[in-house]
Amino acid sequence: MYAIVDIAGQQFKVEKDQKIFVHRQNGEEGTDLFFDKVLLIDTGKKVTVGTPVISDALVSAKIITHLKGDKVKVFKKKRRKGYQILKGHRQLLTEIQIAEILEKGGSKAMMEATASKTEKSMATKAKKAKETESKSEIPSEKTTEEVVTKEPVKKQTSKTVVKTKAVSEKKATAGKKETGSKTDESKRKATPAAKTPKSKPAKKAPAKKAKK
Repeated sequence: MYAIVDIAGQQFKVEKDQKIFVHRQNGEEGTDLFFDKVLLIDTGKKVTVGTPVISDALVSAKIITHLKGDKVKVFKKKRRKGYQILKGHRQLLTEIQIAEILEKGGSKAMMEATASKTEKSMATKAKKAKETESKSEIPSEKTTEEVVTKEPVKKQTSKTVVKTKAVSEKKATAGKKETGSKTDESKRKATPAAKTPKSKPAKKAPAKKAKK
């Protein structure tokens, strides 16, 4: 028994327990996939062909691994232009294993599978919620020790605020006075002292000669 299925735009001839590589599919390893675009089914006794798809037919598969294909090199060149480029590409692929081929009852199987998935997801969410609640209820030892060792912070009253303001104002005024006195001293040192004019000695009168 085999079937021809359209998977992500490609047609594959598929049998039960067969492993094939397809384009990258959404889902983790071990999750189930369902393909409803079945074009042909051959049971060995009769062949059913879809128009273009067989209604209510289904092919189920399981994801084995996600991988990359072999590198494909692309070389481009334009002669007499000095243009050439070499690029590489690796296609994202998924390896799947065909689990079952259903000629009828495909929609029912899909409904059951989706219901089981939702139940599993709800159960996992409930478990996570319970774990988080249990962690929040039991406080850790480190947090209790930290709370005990910390001292209560003293609140600043209005009196302390006034005192701090007064002290800061006094410091500012004292600094201004000190800077003013320093500037006066520097000016005095910079300006040379005024020289006092020296008094010239008085000229002596010439002595008169005695008459003979």
